[in-house]
Amino acid sequence: MTNTLTRLLQTRDWLLADGATGTNLFNMGLSSGEPPELWNVDHPDRIAKLYSFAVDAGSDLFLTNSFGGNASRLKLHNAQGRVRELNRVAAEIGREVADKAGRPVAVCGSVGPTGDIFAPMGTLTHELAVEMFHEQAEGLKEGGADVLWVETISAPEEFKAAAEAAKLAGMDWCGTMSFDTAGRTMMGVTSAQLASLVEKLPNPPLAFGANCGVGAADLMRTIMGFVSSGTERPIIAKGNAGIPKYHDGHIHYDGTPALMGDYACLARDAGATIIGGCCGTMPEHLKAMHEALSTRERGPRPTLEDVTEKLGAFSSNTDGTGDDPGPSRERRGRRRG
Repeated sequence: MTNTLTRLLQTRDWLLADGATGTNLFNMGLSSGEPPELWNVDHPDRIAKLYSFAVDAGSDLFLTNSFGGNASRLKLHNAQGRVRELNRVAAEIGREVADKAGRPVAVCGSVGPTGDIFAPMGTLTHELAVEMFHEQAEGLKEGGADVLWVETISAPEEFKAAAEAAKLAGMDWCGTMSFDTAGRTMMGVTSAQLASLVEKLPNPPLAFGANCGVGAADLMRTIMGFVSSGTERPIIAKGNAGIPKYHDGHIHYDGTPALMGDYACLARDAGATIIGGCCGTMPEHLKAMHEALSTRERGPRPTLEDVTEKLGAFSSNTDGTGDDPGPSRERRGRRRG
């Protein structure tokens, strides 16, 4: 029995994903430091509205409000005993919204990083990571999620653990890493290395790619790296709506709807199949992306010059796939925009 996302991938040559979770919820009143997962129970109407933003804009799939819904993250708010409940409700709300859409819409259970560092630098072990991800996966499965959506991962060990947890839960999955350090993840993974890692997993994802990072231009360069690896697996592109800037007491992303429309078509023409936004991507951005993808003819594969001309300059001179080792920094867990 196939899930909605698999069926969509079999019949469409591009799919529109959703936009930001955090940015939209902050606009609804979420306070800095407040775990959005608690809103699944405390404010289910607002979470339903979040999902509806994507569906109404034309998205073919959306991610559940469960990014930080693992025991390690929730322990920071004394909610580690509510993992299954909060994930189940996140998916239940999503299932209800998707089933009312009048067209196939996939509910993707968001699974973010644990926020912990693997041994020997930290305390996280493979077994513990699998256990945490599996607990979260079972809640999302119980709530009716079509697939698991592992995102914003930096460490290959965490990607492998999430893959194993998906297998234990008997769920198909998708996975993205965040490339934001001169074309590499915080733990030094390049686009070529992720493309290789995916094919070596016992249960590879339905689709893989990149989310978040620095801006749409940098993410495009990473997508082009996946394509050049020769992968035949569907590629995911979920870029931020421009670059964050501090303005009048809050963070504002400078990417316009028009820019995100250009980005969506560049991503499609470069070889991405699932295209969406991450931090700063609002309903108006998604509507522009949907219109652009629906009305513009597919063009030739873009060059790096095409990308910078339409989306702006890259934040670094390298895409991380050369001989340079890249800067080394401690991995930090971040919440998806």
